[in-house]
Amino acid sequence: MKIVFATNNQHKLSEIRSILGETIEVLSLKDINCDVDIPETGKTLEENALLKAQYVYDHYHIDCFADDTGLEVEALDGAPGVYSARYAGEGHDSEANMTKLLKELGNNNNRKARFRTVIALIQKKNVCPCGCTSIKEIHQFEGIVEGQIIRERRGGEGFGYDPIFQPDGYDKTFAELGMDIKNHISHRARAVAKLCEFLNDK
Repeated sequence: MKIVFATNNQHKLSEIRSILGETIEVLSLKDINCDVDIPETGKTLEENALLKAQYVYDHYHIDCFADDTGLEVEALDGAPGVYSARYAGEGHDSEANMTKLLKELGNNNNRKARFRTVIALIQKKNVCPCGCTSIKEIHQFEGIVEGQIIRERRGGEGFGYDPIFQPDGYDKTFAELGMDIKNHISHRARAVAKLCEFLNDK
């Protein structure tokens, strides 16, 4: 089975391909010659994931899925949330995002946070056996991992907020645990596991 993942983020692609294994061939936007920076104008993770998947489906007529991920910090009323990638500005600067987050939290002892990933999947379903008519099916999958924001960066692997996020049950950050462990326990891994189970059951 081939399916498009609506991203050119190599970190995300590697993570997704590692989780899905060889049963499903995951293509990137580059693989289908899509060089458009798809707008993420939604106000929720669900809206953004669907916007990206919808764009690919409408323009390339191929089964696809897209994700959006947010870091939700309890003491900041769920911020940065849907704005996680551009928390410190439009440049998607991970270092600046972490610096701003740590500054916003300050000495607050409530460090509870969670990563949440939402995946939107759009597939074409033939209505009749000959395939002359079809409809699109939309499905969404969610993955959550609870943890806390530590007070200083630790670890050199991963990306985004990984150096300051320590998942519950571990004494290391995502950036210290390494990709193998992260790919088994992360928010994206949990959402992708649901996606994979759904695809394999079809």
